[in-house]
Amino acid sequence: MFHGKLRIHTCRVILLTSLVWFLVDVVILSFYSECLGGSCKKQPQAAALNAIEDYDNDNLQVDENFVSNGHSSGVQSTYKQADLKRWRPAPTVIPVHGLPGEMGKAVHIPPEKDALMKEKFKLNQFNLLASDMISLNRSLADVRLEGCKDKKYPKLLPTTSIVIVFHNEAWTTLLRTVWSVINRSPRPLLKEIILVDDASEREHLGEKLEEYVKTLPVPVIVLRTEKRSGLIRARLLGAKHVKGQVITFLDAHCECTEGWLEPLLARIVQDRKTVVCPIIDVISDETFEYITASDMTWGGFNWKLNFRWYRVPQREMDRRNNDRTAPLRTPTMAGGLFSIDKEYFYELGAYDEGMNIWGGENLEMSFRVWQCGGKLEIIPCSHVGHVFRDKSPYTFPGGVSKIVLHNAARVAEVWMDEWRDFYYAMNPGLTFHRYDSWELRSNALAF
Repeated sequence: MFHGKLRIHTCRVILLTSLVWFLVDVVILSFYSECLGGSCKKQPQAAALNAIEDYDNDNLQVDENFVSNGHSSGVQSTYKQADLKRWRPAPTVIPVHGLPGEMGKAVHIPPEKDALMKEKFKLNQFNLLASDMISLNRSLADVRLEGCKDKKYPKLLPTTSIVIVFHNEAWTTLLRTVWSVINRSPRPLLKEIILVDDASEREHLGEKLEEYVKTLPVPVIVLRTEKRSGLIRARLLGAKHVKGQVITFLDAHCECTEGWLEPLLARIVQDRKTVVCPIIDVISDETFEYITASDMTWGGFNWKLNFRWYRVPQREMDRRNNDRTAPLRTPTMAGGLFSIDKEYFYELGAYDEGMNIWGGENLEMSFRVWQCGGKLEIIPCSHVGHVFRDKSPYTFPGGVSKIVLHNAARVAEVWMDEWRDFYYAMNPGLTFHRYDSWELRSNALAF
């Protein structure tokens, strides 16, 4: 009798325990289903903030009087090479199988949402629907060459301020740019992020953005132009507020990868008159897939003063001893992404304020660097992705052609001497854009 009752009691306990675990499983599966469906309430930025707050900054040392290889003196962040991983923020998102875009994978929109995708595409000339499906903290593969991963950099590197200009930028692409900088930059080297709003008209870029950046784990400043000023003047506004020793300019739809910052700053430490660019990888405007670009191209231009990519000649490979990880001297740069010593930026005369909106400023800065004693290099161990678009979504007051030709003519008149005649020969109908060379040079080179 006793053993019969014991068996019945035991069966009840087992049955109740199984029921409890079944209910727990249902709750867990329901939670993850909501997250994968996009309705999970825990925001990735909140998780990132919690993870980063755990870091202890008490051991950060600052050398007040550091001078290295002719670099300007000032406050430098001091850390050991082995400490780099310690200073990095913890992973802000644990990739979940099936989460859109993780590890830089392509996002595919279901056929039933094709019409909505095409409609949203018009806003920024990229697949906004796909971008909005991707985490602001999405993971990316380490795309560096193997030889880059073992490189040793100086123990003392300058701090940098990141300047990002935007005009009517999408919320997710702008903040994914910001989070990629935060997540993949050693904290002692990142002085601040400066966002310059060039007269945006979209509501999410107003008070909502200012409130959001207050929650970020690094100083983020939002500056605003009073009227549409264009890329050049907006960058100059951001540069005036820079507190770091190096200015790093980025576009508003980028994603920085692992180890992107240290190689740029290390090269400037070796020679403060070196202006450095990362390898610019491609983020598909259709699927937001991260596609690694070739490290065997450099920047050039044609006689219409259009920037072009050309294959690196053998003479440059010989100079580098065929080391593909070595800095690559480039005639010109794309202009959207580069780092420059702050003092040297102003020694060069900064940007030509007479150039309007967008276009030609990359060639102007390239010619300025080479002809004023500097060097321009692409650093193959630094990779930053950029959303390339077939056409611009922005307005150009006065018309695209008028502005671009105006800027190109200023570049030709100021920097090309008699070689400017090749530009006018390729554009015979543009003689009305010619300026008085002496006066223009005086204004552009007033530094």
